[in-house]
Amino acid sequence: MKEKIGFIGMGNMASAMLKGMMTAIPKEQIVFSRKNREKGIAFAEEQDIVFIESNQECAKQVKYLILAVKPQVFLEVLKEIKQVLTKEHILISIAAGITIEDIKREIGQSCRIVRAMPNTPALLQEAMTGVCYQGELFTQEEKENIHRIFESFGKMKVIKEELMNVVICASGSSPAYVYLFIEALADGAVKYGMSREMAYEMVAQTVLGAAKMVLETKEHPAVLKDKVCSPKGTTIAGVTALEEFGFRNAILKATEECYERAEQMNKK
Repeated sequence: MKEKIGFIGMGNMASAMLKGMMTAIPKEQIVFSRKNREKGIAFAEEQDIVFIESNQECAKQVKYLILAVKPQVFLEVLKEIKQVLTKEHILISIAAGITIEDIKREIGQSCRIVRAMPNTPALLQEAMTGVCYQGELFTQEEKENIHRIFESFGKMKVIKEELMNVVICASGSSPAYVYLFIEALADGAVKYGMSREMAYEMVAQTVLGAAKMVLETKEHPAVLKDKVCSPKGTTIAGVTALEEFGFRNAILKATEECYERAEQMNKK
């Protein structure tokens, strides 16, 4: 991959993507711009990459442009850079609630558009990203490069755009729920005498291992759960309490609220 990759915006999600990406893509191929000049200079020095003060100049220097700004200012930034976008550019949006059609209305047909929803485990090359684009608009090499970008910091699935709000529920927002679960489970261990440090390590490793069991054994989560639940044992007692207090329903409700919020953002 010889073409440069640029970021406009460098918040938590973008910095996680970039740091993960640099394990597979030479840093000389990556540039970025951001609104806060002082933070931009400091981050560039920390990561040893090029900071460009102008969004337009950043767009001019790259082929793959990742627009990683907040949805509230997304269209404003598009207006700023649309004059320098060409048919050679591939614009990658990670903004929730903004569709490919929304972007086309703002910039016309000046470039090709990819819409993606990564998550913050990109920092450790463990992201799960949903990606959608019109395949016929891209060469085979370009599609391979798009996949290389996202696979540099985790796994990706190409999806239909109408499922993007579901991706937000399944992987975009859900790391927060997992962190909440880890914190609560560790609190329970601390309550009975375990140190906070040990509790977090034991719980987090258990969550990691359980997730790998699902991915690598391909067994249904219910089957794996049943294998841990001995008759009249400690685990089934805990599972019963989770069901009694609405654990499963709380997750479903969180997904519902997440989806509805994403739909509201689409309408705006």
